Amino acid sequence: MTDTVPVSRALISVSDKTGLEALGRALADRGVEILSTGGSARALREAGIAVRDVADVTGFPEMMDGRVKTLHPKVHGGLLALRDDASHVAAMEEHGIVGIDLLVVNLYPFEATVARGADYAEAVENIDIGGPAMIRAAAKNHGHVTTIVDVEDYDALLVELDGNEGGTTHAFRQVMAQRAFARTAAYDAAVSTWMADALGDPAPRRRAVAGKLRQTMRYGENPHQAAAFYTDGTDRPGLANAVQHQGKELSYNNINDTDAAFELVSEFAGGEPTCVIVKHANPCGVARGATLAEAYRRAFDCDRTSAFGGIVALNRPLDGETAEAIASIFTEVVIAPGADDDARKVFAAKKNLRLLTTEGLADPAAGGRVWRQVGGGFLVQDKDTGRLDREDLKVVTKRAPDDAQMDDLLFAWRVAKHVKSNAIVYVRDGATVGVGAGQMSRVDSTRIAARKAEDMAEVLGLSAPPTQGSVVASDAFFPFADGLMTAAEAGARAVIQPGGSVRDDEVIAAADAAGIAMVFTGMRHFRH
Repeated sequence: MTDTVPVSRALISVSDKTGLEALGRALADRGVEILSTGGSARALREAGIAVRDVADVTGFPEMMDGRVKTLHPKVHGGLLALRDDASHVAAMEEHGIVGIDLLVVNLYPFEATVARGADYAEAVENIDIGGPAMIRAAAKNHGHVTTIVDVEDYDALLVELDGNEGGTTHAFRQVMAQRAFARTAAYDAAVSTWMADALGDPAPRRRAVAGKLRQTMRYGENPHQAAAFYTDGTDRPGLANAVQHQGKELSYNNINDTDAAFELVSEFAGGEPTCVIVKHANPCGVARGATLAEAYRRAFDCDRTSAFGGIVALNRPLDGETAEAIASIFTEVVIAPGADDDARKVFAAKKNLRLLTTEGLADPAAGGRVWRQVGGGFLVQDKDTGRLDREDLKVVTKRAPDDAQMDDLLFAWRVAKHVKSNAIVYVRDGATVGVGAGQMSRVDSTRIAARKAEDMAEVLGLSAPPTQGSVVASDAFFPFADGLMTAAEAGARAVIQPGGSVRDDEVIAAADAAGIAMVFTGMRHFRH
């Protein structure tokens, strides 16, 4: 095997014709013979580029609606032959096989076909067979063959050819081979995942996951950790498909926190103007208001200390007044469905503030999966899409919540879904006034949230903590009455919780004794 291999013959078979004419012309100008098939050959000829049909090489026409065209020894022999192995060279000469030095293939658009809702038969028809077979053959033989599977690598190929007198180096072929194997692996993962879903199998024997690099990072959660951001190819509104308008590159922690903020604010799509402020993946303030600016100020007043350096997510396009309010303190990222010119002008003066816009909000009821790595494996579960309305709640106390309390209870419940367990959320008048997250004891979460409210009362000059007259949400049941009584001592007058404890009767009795209204959801929202 020599380091640099001249490219004299290329086989091009692409579904995505982007850049095809320019690539074909550039190769032809460099004296490369081009073999091609079907639509690729037709497109090249229409551009005036000389092409030889693969059928002329194999001696067999395309057949079975194009299913069989490159699955032939004269194609795969040309890709797999070791040019420095005498027996391989002799076999090529004996059987009239010509070497193929460059393979340019991209696959049938299976992922796009499934994404647009194609039925089972159409999806199956868009499973590429010949393409992956050729890609794997060429990539395996990267000692002699260059494999290109991504349109974005066309320019790099031409630069490589120009820098090496019409050839490619072994290092370049290695990189392209890795990308080729990754592409076929991702393709097979998409097919197998789709088929498991089509069969209704939530736990197939083998499950594959794939992603495409969106961004390399300076580091991960900490400077000594390498990190990168990959996308899964879906068009769901969210961080992966957001447009960044200004500010430096997002860090690992920025991405994690911004995703948490956006997913929570999406719970309030179509409702009143709502703002979410997140710090370290937990909400430190959530509120609705008559305007976005009011919603932001109310969310900020939940925990001003934690909001410093936080992430802000909005359920409406950002306007100038809200931007002015946000810009008054240090904020890492703002994400919203859009931003008007006034808002962008305000943020333009804040060079380190990142502004992201999305095409709408995510659908909290849409399915999906959550992956988490553990030592030696990974856990897979359905996304938590649980949502409740008033009619889903069961009043279990003598006193029922009034209408205003019921609204606040549902608001608090939506927030609690996005708070790390054990989660306690106090809400009053459509705004969080205390959030307790991630404690080992539910009582501790209840106390911490109440203490934060007391601290904010001092900052805001209030005569009493804002938890007085509030409602409280617990993401899981109260195992004992002590957590409930801690919330009552903080001033909570209504509670929403899943129920289901063996001591439910004890907890209900304690609520009745304290004059507290309580509703059960029958659903919990653990978030670890």
